[in-house]
Amino acid sequence: MNTRRNIALLTLLLLLTICLVRLLLALQTVRSLVAEGEGLGYTAPKTCRAVLISQEVNNPYWKAVENGARDAAARGGWSLQYVGPQRIDPEEQRRLLEKAIASRADAVLLQGTGDPRYRGLIDEAVRSGILVVTVDADEPNSGRHAYVGTNNVEAGRAIGELAATGGMQAPLRIGVLIGDERAPNQAQRLQGLRQAIVGSPDVQIVQVASSSISRLRAASAAEHMLRDDPDIDVMAGLSSLDGIGILESTTREGMPKPLIFAFDDLPETIEAIRGGGIAASIVQQPTRMGQLAMELAMRGADGMSVPEYTYTDIDVLTMEELESAEEDIP
Repeated sequence: MNTRRNIALLTLLLLLTICLVRLLLALQTVRSLVAEGEGLGYTAPKTCRAVLISQEVNNPYWKAVENGARDAAARGGWSLQYVGPQRIDPEEQRRLLEKAIASRADAVLLQGTGDPRYRGLIDEAVRSGILVVTVDADEPNSGRHAYVGTNNVEAGRAIGELAATGGMQAPLRIGVLIGDERAPNQAQRLQGLRQAIVGSPDVQIVQVASSSISRLRAASAAEHMLRDDPDIDVMAGLSSLDGIGILESTTREGMPKPLIFAFDDLPETIEAIRGGGIAASIVQQPTRMGQLAMELAMRGADGMSVPEYTYTDIDVLTMEELESAEEDIP
């Protein structure tokens, strides 16, 4: 019995030895192949990574920017990380940019905030070799490589022209809501609106208030404005939630009914135009912005030159435009 047991143990030991030798030979072969590849200058391909820092992570407008950027990134073989504060918070945007720099992203797409500290971080990112493209709102005094988005002065001028020629007789008193008084794009839209009416002495902006990119606050600010000055003829909202907020305020008891102009094409805004509550809206192209910004980032990362400014189109959405589009549907 002992002899048989010893033979079995020896056989098992032999088999284990053979397996170990084969494993060592296989490892040596792998090492040789790797060394040979390194000698030829071969390195495994790297997947480049971009970070898109939004103003507000769940905002439909910024989700559209994300969709465009993600589509372009997928086509270019890049990965895209989409981040942003839950509620508008420039400090959180700054912290997210710091993280993107520390993580050695290849490109960062972000919204300008007008904050000197944010501008300094953009410059730091560029010095570290990160391709930076501003989207929606520019940071022109930074070292960013390019801006993609609406020409906000022209967009504001368009809404000013609509307000001044909206079929109402002069003199016209205009109340304006802006999304965030700190945001460069909002300031540029207000600038354009003022430019549009500068030659019309009977048309004047009587009040400007901030909605903080909140429908609830837009409704509250509009109500205060209209109760304070019930002779306001026109209300213009310069960010996406302002128009529907203004409209909501006018449905309250005893409120005046000014002509309302809005920004962007949220479903609620479209329905309000269709129902006659909002006269028109200036529509941007956020999906196209994201796509172009990502494409420019990839081009720049490949060493190709990129234009400093790329402006996306704006459209004026009216009830007539909606009806015409519906008639074209087969």
